[in-house]
Amino acid sequence: MIEHVTVEHPDYQARRYVWQTYRDLYVGGDELKARAHEYLTRRQTEPNEVYAERLSRVFYENYVGSIIDWYAATLFRREPVLQIEGSDNLGRRFFAEFFEDCDLQGTSLSDFLRSQFIDCLVFGASHILVDFPRSHQLALSRAQEEELGCARAYLVGYSPENLINWSRDERGRYEWVVLRSTRRFFDPAGTGAWRQQTYYAHYDRSKYAIFRAADEGKPLELVDQGRHGLAPLGLVPLFDLRVAPGLWLMNKAALLQLEHFNKSNALSWALTMGLFAAPVIYSDREWDQVVSESYYIQLGPQDRFGWTEPEGKVFQLAADNLKRLREEIYRVCYLTHQAGSVDPNGASQSGLAKLRDFAVTQEVLRAYGDAVKDCLKRVLRAICEAREDDLLVHVTGLDDFDIADFSSDLEDATRLLALDMGSRTLKQQVYTKLAHKYLCDAPQHVKDQIAEEIKAYLDGRRQ
Repeated sequence: MIEHVTVEHPDYQARRYVWQTYRDLYVGGDELKARAHEYLTRRQTEPNEVYAERLSRVFYENYVGSIIDWYAATLFRREPVLQIEGSDNLGRRFFAEFFEDCDLQGTSLSDFLRSQFIDCLVFGASHILVDFPRSHQLALSRAQEEELGCARAYLVGYSPENLINWSRDERGRYEWVVLRSTRRFFDPAGTGAWRQQTYYAHYDRSKYAIFRAADEGKPLELVDQGRHGLAPLGLVPLFDLRVAPGLWLMNKAALLQLEHFNKSNALSWALTMGLFAAPVIYSDREWDQVVSESYYIQLGPQDRFGWTEPEGKVFQLAADNLKRLREEIYRVCYLTHQAGSVDPNGASQSGLAKLRDFAVTQEVLRAYGDAVKDCLKRVLRAICEAREDDLLVHVTGLDDFDIADFSSDLEDATRLLALDMGSRTLKQQVYTKLAHKYLCDAPQHVKDQIAEEIKAYLDGRRQ
C-alpha cells in the first residue's frame, strides 16, 4: 500500500491541468492574474516588452463565476428539509445537531452542501467523506459510545483535485480511494518558518491508513490506521455528488470565457494605444529629424504631416463580438433571460419570452436539486445505519425557486385541502411542508417537533 499510495489515476492525470484552469476561471481576480500568461494569447512575433505590458494590464470579466454562484444561491434559497421517521430520540437529537453542525466546525448542512455544489459545477463532481471521531478507548455500550463522542459522525468535503487514485468494482462502487491534502503550519523548532505538509489518506471498505510525506527521497510515514465508521456496512466512506455532462456549467462555458477574455483584453489594448497617436511624415526625401513634444519639425513645400488614428470599424466589430460571446456564455448555462440581449430593432425581450426562458432554468435547477438530494440521502442513510439508529431519513425541498411570496403557496395548499380527498397522510404532508417552508431558517429540532405535533394532532382528530 505504501508504495502505491502516491500513484495517480490516469483520469486524474488527464484532467488535473484542466481543473486548475476551471478554478482560475471561477475565482478570477489575482488568482487568475498570477497565471495570466497561461491564458492571454501572445501574438505572433510580439516583442517581450509589449507582451509583458499587456500582462500587467490584464483584466477579467467573470461571467461564468457569477452564473455558478447564482445557481448555488438560488438552489439553496431554502434549506433542504430532513423528514425523520421513527421514535429513536437519541438518533433524532443527533440529526438535529448534525443539521446545524455537520463538520464539527460549526458549518450547517445547507452551507456545506452549497460549497460542494459549487465545486460540482466547477469540476463536474465533488466528494463527501463520512468520518467518525477516533478514540483510543474501546466503547463497551451504545451509551458509552455516545459519551466518548465516537458516534458523532461528521462530513469532510473534497474536490476532484484531492482524489488522486481510486478503484471501482463491476457495479461502479468504490473498492478503495486515495485522498491527498496539504496543511500549512509554522515550524519554530525546525526551520523557523512556515512549511507545507502533504498527507495521503487511503480508505478501503473496512480500513483506513493515513500517511505523511517526509523529506524528499524518504519513504512516507504512517500516521494513523484502523477501521473506519462504515466498515460494518462494507462501504468506502466516500460519496460522490455528480451532475450530467450537459449540466457541468464550467465545462460548457470555459472556452467561451477564455475567448471573451482574450478579445476583451485585445480591444482594451487597442483602445489604449489609439489614445497615443503616432506622427506620420509624407515626404520623398530622407527623414532624420527627431520629433517629440519639445521639438519642432521642418517640412519642404511638397511635404505633408499628419497623425495616425483608427477609424473605429474594427473596434465596433470587436465590441459586437464581445457582446455575442457574453450572450452565448449565458445561453449555454441556461440563463438566456439574464444575458441582457435585445432585438436588433431595439425591442426588448417580451415578458412571456422571459417567463419561458426561466421555465427552462427552473428545470435545470430541479435537476441539480435532485442530484443534491440523492447524494444527501445516501450519506444520511449510511450514517443512520452505521450508528444503528432506528430511524428512516427522507430528504425533500430544493425545488422552490419562484420569487413569489408565501401567500401563493398557501393558496395552492388551501385549494388542495378543500378537495377533501379523505387522506390523513396527504394532510400531514401538506401541513408539514408548509410549516417547514415558512420556518425554513428554524433549527432542525424545532422542525422535527412541529412535524410530530402535526402528526399527533391529525391522529387525535381521526380517533
